Amino acid sequence: MNNSQQSGSSQLIENHTVDYVPLAERHGKARDLFTLWFSTNIAPLPIVTGAMVIQVFHLDLLWGLIAIVLGHMIGGIVIALASAQGPCMGIPQMVQSRGQFGRYGALLIVFFAAVIYLGFFISNIVLAGKSITGIAESVPLPAGIIIGALSATAIGVIGYRFIHTLNRIGTWVMGTALLAGFLYIFAHELPVDFFSRGAFNLSGFLATVSLGIIWQISFSPYVSDYSRYLPADIGVFRPFMATYLGATLGTILSFSFGAVAVLATPEGTEAMAAVKQSTGWLGPILMVLFLLNIISHNALNLYGAVLSIVTSIQTFAGNWTPSIRVRVVLSSVVLVGCCLMALSASADFISQFIGLILALLLVLVPWASINLIDFYLIKNRQYDITSIFRADGGIYGRFNMHAIVAYFIGILVQLPVANTAIYVGPYANIIDGVDLSWLVGLAVTCPLYYCLATRGEARVGKIVMAD
Repeated sequence: MNNSQQSGSSQLIENHTVDYVPLAERHGKARDLFTLWFSTNIAPLPIVTGAMVIQVFHLDLLWGLIAIVLGHMIGGIVIALASAQGPCMGIPQMVQSRGQFGRYGALLIVFFAAVIYLGFFISNIVLAGKSITGIAESVPLPAGIIIGALSATAIGVIGYRFIHTLNRIGTWVMGTALLAGFLYIFAHELPVDFFSRGAFNLSGFLATVSLGIIWQISFSPYVSDYSRYLPADIGVFRPFMATYLGATLGTILSFSFGAVAVLATPEGTEAMAAVKQSTGWLGPILMVLFLLNIISHNALNLYGAVLSIVTSIQTFAGNWTPSIRVRVVLSSVVLVGCCLMALSASADFISQFIGLILALLLVLVPWASINLIDFYLIKNRQYDITSIFRADGGIYGRFNMHAIVAYFIGILVQLPVANTAIYVGPYANIIDGVDLSWLVGLAVTCPLYYCLATRGEARVGKIVMAD
């Protein structure tokens, strides 16, 4: 390939994978993060989840909206702090974890992140397939799944720039469509129990707040992958605020729309059916837009999965920098594997997987705690990028035992109060139906890691002075 061909392809397809983005190649504005995370969260999954506030937690509209707003505003702090790391570091989130856990110590986190990406990718192509067959009944489900998967893969292969471009468009289109949906519902006659269905109950209120917090934390393993191309001198505040406002406003609107839609239809109506029924002629248009958004959002899952796989391989091949061709091949392999799983998935695969994701937050919360404490309080945003890519881990070593010990203790302390689909702890029902394990994980891991890390640095400082 000659230079002109390489230049042309680099403009179309992203050149960088897990390597450092040089300062000369940085571009974009902080507002790109707002459009990315706002548009991403205007989708069926958060709408269905928001409907749970009424259908599962039995809150009324007022208390449901208060709990939704409170949960996402608290959880949004985590995703925004993680996003603000990208411009400073210029590397993907999982690669950055080597600076906290060591080169090999970070592999466990990378593995869990890859499982989440792949699971969400499979769930979304199943959802996309069902949406396609719902819109065009002549298209069989397997064909719909493959169409949805191929579309998302094409976006994920092209990479960073195209993902941001689509979401800039999606912010206006999806935001306008959702607001139109709200206006349509409130412009027509509402059921007599619209404002009175449900009531305040402590367990439902806390469960809704926890769900919002957990929803935001679940993005933290890959959020800075989409901010790492921003100029390094952009600072922390602007990317923090752009991500915070985009992520929280998008999810609050979607969760609230799900709650409003089920209240506007007879009790017991399934969430997406309620959306279609309550919005009249606008319903089919919303279904088409939701389908396009599922495909666009799923590109993020594929992109993250490929970056995680590349990170794992590069851990054992320090001098290897994958080419565009390698990323295309890896994306194709992931595509085929995920399509095979999606085609053989059971009818309740999506609900089962969401249960698994919530359970995996047991391992994500301690990681997020260590990541943020290390970046902002221990290292003061200063990392040695060269060491992160060295085969021996450089100054971070192969394993950082302070982080690893704090990480596993952070998991263990959550188990007694965990209330997930695959594991329920002996004290899980202190507040009926509420999973507070994330709160215990944060409360223990943050101070524990800070004490271990600062004590370790003080000891190293004394040794250096003695020498």
